[in-house]
Amino acid sequence: MQDLNLTIKENIRLTDKMWKMELCHPDLEVQKPGQFINLKIDGYFLRRPISVCDATNGEVTIIYAVVGKGTTALSEMTAGQKVQALCGLGNGYDTSLSGDKPLLLGGGAGVPPMYLLAKQLRSEGKPVAVILGFNTASEIFYDEEFYKLGCRVILATADGSLGAKGFVTDVMPEDYTYVYTCGPEPMLKAVYKKAETSGQFSFEERMGCGFGACMGCSCKTITGYKRICKDGPVLRKEEILWED
Repeated sequence: MQDLNLTIKENIRLTDKMWKMELCHPDLEVQKPGQFINLKIDGYFLRRPISVCDATNGEVTIIYAVVGKGTTALSEMTAGQKVQALCGLGNGYDTSLSGDKPLLLGGGAGVPPMYLLAKQLRSEGKPVAVILGFNTASEIFYDEEFYKLGCRVILATADGSLGAKGFVTDVMPEDYTYVYTCGPEPMLKAVYKKAETSGQFSFEERMGCGFGACMGCSCKTITGYKRICKDGPVLRKEEILWED
């Protein structure tokens, strides 16, 4: 874990609610796919955990949804300003288990971590299929970036305004060896039921500290309680216990 004052390079709107921010610091290390950073926004007590979308040495890209006062304040920040962040949090995805035909499924705000994961898998020489799910065409973002990586991209919108009509589980192909996914819990449950292989699921939980001290984001697994921020956010399919 790194505690750094990051400099904002860019902060731009992608869609009505989604924003992209690029941050840099000379000591910032490359993030593992699926990890997150925890931003401290001036005037707000709790930090905002946001998944890493892309990273290189010294730079990190995040994509976040503006859903309240804190993220609204974040969207109003400009290039050159600094933001304090805990970096390199969470366990991230393990690409060694993917087999030769990994399938990635991202829904809404769960799309960004799929990008760095796809980038890593492509660097390992693996063909990557990505299913991106949104409510409607106006909410779609980053599909072109996945195409540029050489991924097979499948779009699904709930209203059918672009791509296939339905959810990510409605367009899952048959030829995959492993699933990686991130999105809202109903989507994760649906993927869990539909997937015929093993996989890794990234969970979203309210986090107090972001590094396992407060136990506020604990969830029950087959091996006991795990902290989503520290032991997760990525859990393997076989260890997940769904609570009603």
